[in-house]
Amino acid sequence: MQKISASAFSDTKPHYEILDGLRGVAALMVILYHVFEGFATSPIDQRFNHGYLAVDFFFVLSGFVVGYAYDDRWKKMSTKDFFKRRLIRLHPMVVMGAILGAITFVIQGSVHWDGTQVPFYLLIVAFILTIFMIPAIPGTGPEVRGNGEMFPLNGPSWSLFFEYIGNILYALVIRRFSTKALSILVGISGISLASFAIFNLSGYGNLGVGWTLADYNLLGGFLRMIFAYSAGLLISRNFKPMHIRGAFWKCSIAIVILLSVPHLGAKGALWMNGLYDTLCTLVFFPILVYMGASGVTTDKASSKINKFLGDISYPLYMVHYPFMYLFYAWLWKNNLTFSETWPVAIVLVLGCILIAYLSLKFYDEPLRKRLNKFLRK
Repeated sequence: MQKISASAFSDTKPHYEILDGLRGVAALMVILYHVFEGFATSPIDQRFNHGYLAVDFFFVLSGFVVGYAYDDRWKKMSTKDFFKRRLIRLHPMVVMGAILGAITFVIQGSVHWDGTQVPFYLLIVAFILTIFMIPAIPGTGPEVRGNGEMFPLNGPSWSLFFEYIGNILYALVIRRFSTKALSILVGISGISLASFAIFNLSGYGNLGVGWTLADYNLLGGFLRMIFAYSAGLLISRNFKPMHIRGAFWKCSIAIVILLSVPHLGAKGALWMNGLYDTLCTLVFFPILVYMGASGVTTDKASSKINKFLGDISYPLYMVHYPFMYLFYAWLWKNNLTFSETWPVAIVLVLGCILIAYLSLKFYDEPLRKRLNKFLRK
């Protein structure tokens, strides 16, 4: 096995604590969005309506962090080393999400949403596809839930699919771009994404696309990733911190508000919601990342909050949805309302946070530590 120098794995650069905390805040908003998804009849009446945009915020963050961490390391690190690092960082929780998805699918009865029984061998196929990040084609056997998801055992894995594409493009192509060329990529992809959103190519009246291979979802998911990821990279190259007091709290409040705004525009004016999605993705999220990177924590309590939120953010995102499947099945089978189920919803959210923390401490961190030691041999 090729040896990897210790310097290739060192993390001696200053850490952006507030960005970690903001990622955690956005992850919590995703959980709330998915909880209330169970009570919605359409994207228009969904509470915490714009929670799907947290993914775009994550992509901007990823681009910024990857650019900051790796842009100046390529003389000491090979492309293969980069891919190993990113796999070690991301893939253990992909596997954990697939395991939890398979378990909850069996608990639910191994059935499609319409009640059709799914053979066990198709569950195994779906599990293998998920851990290797191979999307399921809608309507085929491995698409075991029957609702068109790329990764039916753990729906949010779709964003990791695009995250991996972003990492591959960065390592092979984009890192070689001049700042001017990167700016052009950001501009072109931004215009394309804005057009996709405002002209409602998703058909949903929003930018919540990428989770399926149906219709224009693949294009929409790619546009969401390539703009946000490239924008984050561009910010990292041109970053000059400003002095911002209370950056974490100001940015956190902004994220909560932006992701909670009700759907804008009636069915005849869906362009209004597309315009809002565009402004969030192209303008507000890059500004928030810039502000978050500029801020610093000034006391131990704030540092602990940011660290905790940052630590659980990715595990929480990757483990919560299998339990949402069970929650939805229970809601819809019994035709329950939020007023009847809010205590269960609170327990569900807190339970997901606990499972994320336990997954982090007893699975993700130990496994990543072992893998890093193994790759240094």
